[in-house]
Amino acid sequence: MDVRAYLDAGSGSLIVQAVVGGAAGVAVAARLYWRRLTGRFRRRPSGERD
Repeated sequence: MDVRAYLDAGSGSLIVQAVVGGAAGVAVAARLYWRRLTGRFRRRPSGERD
């Protein structure tokens, strides 16, 4: 199979930008929902009920 592919500097920059943007998005989402994520695993005092 003869495949001829070419990635120029713009393509590499786009891939790097997508990876960095995705990582930033995950970081922001984790920051916003951190209490909700960790609240499920925290122990509640024995006297406190929902």
